Amino acid sequence: MKSPETVNEYIVMHPEDVQGILRKIRSTIREAAPDAEEVISYKIPTYRLNGGNLVHFGAYKDHIGFFPTSSGRRNFGKELSKYQGGIGTIQFPLDEPIPYALIRKIVLFRVKENHGTKVRSTRTKKASKNTSPKKRVITRK
Repeated sequence: MKSPETVNEYIVMHPEDVQGILRKIRSTIREAAPDAEEVISYKIPTYRLNGGNLVHFGAYKDHIGFFPTSSGRRNFGKELSKYQGGIGTIQFPLDEPIPYALIRKIVLFRVKENHGTKVRSTRTKKASKNTSPKKRVITRK
């Protein structure tokens, strides 16, 4: 199968019921990030803003993969706790409703983060440790 060159080509490669989900995710992202550039990267739809990746999404056998980077995943941990995923990935099962409103919130967060706007994190910061190396002096007699 040929790799898609556009998001439209990517969407039509999938079954009709999945195409509807992909189109809705696409429109959700575009509404939340109207200035983002739409490209294919890693063979999936990708949205870039100010030269950096904002989010990616893709269709798989049993789920939609949504890739908002690690900060997007981390800052919505409570709302995403019911979904499988990794550090910067989320899996929305195809047999459950897709949380478009949550996708929108995550994209808006990533837009603010991408613009350098200070975004309030839901994580607590660890106390910083002094990382300067200590010299160890060994004397021999």
